[in-house]
Amino acid sequence: MIKYALRVQYIGKNYAGSQLQLENGKPIEGLPTIQGELEKALSTLTVKRKNRSKNGEIREYSRPIKAVFSGRTDRGVNSKGQIIHFEVEEPIVASKFLYQMNEILPDDISVDNLREVEKSFHAQKSAISRFYRFEFINRRCKNAYDGDLMRVKFPIDIERMQESLNYLLGEHDFSSFKSSGTLNPSKVCTLTHIKCYRANDDRVVIDIKGNRFLYNMVRTIVGTLLEIEGHNLPAEHMKDVLEAKDRTCAGQTVSPYGLTLMEVTYK
Repeated sequence: MIKYALRVQYIGKNYAGSQLQLENGKPIEGLPTIQGELEKALSTLTVKRKNRSKNGEIREYSRPIKAVFSGRTDRGVNSKGQIIHFEVEEPIVASKFLYQMNEILPDDISVDNLREVEKSFHAQKSAISRFYRFEFINRRCKNAYDGDLMRVKFPIDIERMQESLNYLLGEHDFSSFKSSGTLNPSKVCTLTHIKCYRANDDRVVIDIKGNRFLYNMVRTIVGTLLEIEGHNLPAEHMKDVLEAKDRTCAGQTVSPYGLTLMEVTYK
């Protein structure tokens, strides 16, 4: 078997998250996922094998391909840099494969940067960092071109927001920012980069990079940040929430629209 890594871009609003939604071990009908669409396209493009039936008839079939993701994203979350790995029996011609995959996939999913990797490579376990970006609109009135981005109507202080976020840098127990759906018992993450800035007069961007993230962690951090701004709390409130290790102390989990997985880094 030959192992390949592939970069995936997608708009998440039409999908029930990146991972297959299973019931009794089978995908739930009517709940499309990024993994489901990718595996369907990958299996379509694999080399067909021949099998002789009992009556002597030769039939062709394709071996199902499993796509392993660098990490899950929820319904509504986008990606510019999701990484998957998969295995096939025959070598792949990258240019032909990428063209065919992008023709088969829905318009809101695309792939690029196909690479053969070592047997030891694992899209999730081999990753050393992940980079997320959250964007929202800071304006009282709506605009037809805002799309699905969340709109914050009250004025915000970018410098105070950055000061609040700086308390999250480094290695910490992020229990206060985890969702109840977090299955992994480890709540310790290391954030290496956090920056808040205005992309223009009314669009605000928050970039966060770390070794790992808990379920809904970024969206809860943003919710806590907006709670600080909305109630004019001191920046130190973020530190108090972090040290409490209690989800009830943090703000709401904001909408997934505006959250994008930008990049996954490997050794």
